[in-house]
Amino acid sequence: MNEETFNLSLRKFLKMVGVSSQNEIEKAVARALADKSIAGNETLPASMTLEVAGIKLSVKFDGSIALD
Repeated sequence: MNEETFNLSLRKFLKMVGVSSQNEIEKAVARALADKSIAGNETLPASMTLEVAGIKLSVKFDGSIALD
């Protein structure tokens, strides 16, 4: 295994996931605020599952996103 290739590829994947996830959450919050399904002062429970099939990895991360 080439450590440099692995690390660069891993960082690129994590950056894509982070940026894309943030964009999707921001759009969903904006829609929910616009249709008044949330007030904007909530703390929203959030979870994400990371799966890498080739190494049989499945890890769930739980947290929250505060709006105010």
